[in-house]
Amino acid sequence: MKNKLNIVYMGTPEFAVAPLDCLLKNGCRIGAVITSPDKPSGRGLKLTEFPVKKYAVKHGLRILQPANLKSPVFLEELKIINPDLQIVVAFRMLPATVWKLPPLGTFNLHASLLPQYRGAAPINWAIINGETKTGVTTFFINENIDTGNIIMNEEVPVLPDETAGDLHDKLMIIGAELVLKTVKSIENSNYQPIPQHILTNNISLLKNAPKIFKKNCRINWNDKANNICNHIRGLCPYPAAYTELRSPEGISYYIKIFHCEKELMHHELLPGQINTDGKTHLSIAVADGFIHLQEVQLSAKNKMQIGEFLRGFLMNDLWKAGVI
Repeated sequence: MKNKLNIVYMGTPEFAVAPLDCLLKNGCRIGAVITSPDKPSGRGLKLTEFPVKKYAVKHGLRILQPANLKSPVFLEELKIINPDLQIVVAFRMLPATVWKLPPLGTFNLHASLLPQYRGAAPINWAIINGETKTGVTTFFINENIDTGNIIMNEEVPVLPDETAGDLHDKLMIIGAELVLKTVKSIENSNYQPIPQHILTNNISLLKNAPKIFKKNCRINWNDKANNICNHIRGLCPYPAAYTELRSPEGISYYIKIFHCEKELMHHELLPGQINTDGKTHLSIAVADGFIHLQEVQLSAKNKMQIGEFLRGFLMNDLWKAGVI
């Protein structure tokens, strides 16, 4: 495909690299890449480039890194580039002066089947809520977040043991192909945008995908096993579900949980009570069974399989204390 459109591509994290790569490999003309400013990190606060910036540098693409998207200097530079079309993948909210600029519009790739899961964390919430399917959607940006007319979408199954990380990687590849298909359809004027309100028969049935905060990550051991497993899967590998163990002396240990198995059964233990041999397995009682921990991480430590964790963290009477 030899694309004549002058495209400005906007994105920052790893999820946005695959669509950009797909466009380049299929002959699309990328007039510029707009990405976030480099971030100071580490003890020396050395500036670190985000994944899209690294990719753009490697491929010799023009790069803009505005701190302020309303800056007159940035807006003037964007007008000089004169894009026909803008594509947004995992970037920040655009002011109207930016998304209204191209004559063919600005479209976004979203990791859900809109109008479901509007928001910052659609992959996480789809798994947390136990969805068996999700997908990717391209839509034209408008004044409100994730509400513009849909151009294309593709449904994707969510597998029973899939984590947010697994689903992220799958949607990244499928989304890249959808971005390319969307560009082709726009170039050929071969698409029919669908207003989202047509798909929203009952707004009370819509599920949102707000940003994940620490309060969302704490495990509720009073819940059912299936919900707890979905919660752990939906936050793996980042930011990760966690729980707190407290010793009889009042010392708290925060443990992130990345992988688990569930076992549905009747028992007499209280939710949150620990069952372990101290060597090879650690299970936590929940309302309708047990959660068997498989991979965990103590604060400031590496991830460990549960056997390694038990060998290196002798808790003795702590087991009797249960979890908080």
